[in-house]
Amino acid sequence: MEKKNATSDFILLGLFKHTRSHLFLFIVVLTIAIASLMGNILMILLIHRDHRLHTPMYILLSQLSLMDLMLVVTIVPKMSSGFLTGKKSISPAGCGLQIFFLLTLGGGECFLLAAMSYDRYVAVCHPLRYPILMNWPLCLKMTTGSWFLGAADGLLQAVTALSFPFCSTHEINHFFCEAPMLVRLACADTSVFENAMYICCVLMLLVPLSLILTSYSLILAAVIHMHSTEARKKAFATCSSHLAVVGLFYGAGIFIYMRPKSYRSANHDKVVSAFYTIFTPVLNPLIYSLRNNEVKEAWKRWLGKCANLKPQ
Repeated sequence: MEKKNATSDFILLGLFKHTRSHLFLFIVVLTIAIASLMGNILMILLIHRDHRLHTPMYILLSQLSLMDLMLVVTIVPKMSSGFLTGKKSISPAGCGLQIFFLLTLGGGECFLLAAMSYDRYVAVCHPLRYPILMNWPLCLKMTTGSWFLGAADGLLQAVTALSFPFCSTHEINHFFCEAPMLVRLACADTSVFENAMYICCVLMLLVPLSLILTSYSLILAAVIHMHSTEARKKAFATCSSHLAVVGLFYGAGIFIYMRPKSYRSANHDKVVSAFYTIFTPVLNPLIYSLRNNEVKEAWKRWLGKCANLKPQ
């Protein structure tokens, strides 16, 4: 007989089992998550405190750090408590909130990365017109638009996914609630919703990615024709860090959401999901710190001020 859940709660099977090797992996993941929180908080504080970084590029970067910070907070505490206490249940409301925040942050990051690529395109290809083409009102519209589009997608999918009647088995073979995994438990025809969800994911991934690739193609053409070696190096350093972030984020997103069902594997999905929800957020501040001279100089100024504050 099929095992029935006594409550309406869902059961998250989790990422790890209670073995020594998995305990070690859990500690590694938890350490990375803590490092991600600290790195993104420091990046936000650095941009907020250093007036030289109060430019559209770094305001957009601070929003990226905020999204990564919230992504880790949405996933890791529940995953950790489930592993440590053995309480793997999550209420429908909690599951809906996880879906909403994951899609808000993931979708918002797609559009934010496209906005960042436009910013770099204007800075490299039209430097003299940068204050006009990338002004503060436009930066604010790009930022709020990224959050709004992500939130609209998250709200729609969370409400729709939870509106289906569910079968007796409430076990979700994942370490967080995700709409595609949730609808598999539904005792109703979900084909229309699944097709709509697939089209929505494709649009939210491919439309911003097309804008990003177009921007960087134009940037590459402009950089090749630059006469100044110093300007070329600076452009490559700034843009390569952004491209690295884009590659990590979109690579994982495309693997998760655009593969045909026949190629899907729960274990592979969990590993890749851990990569883009936990590992990528810790890489973003590192990439931008190591590859960006302005950020490195800002770190030096901040550390210098902290050293001067020490009692003589």
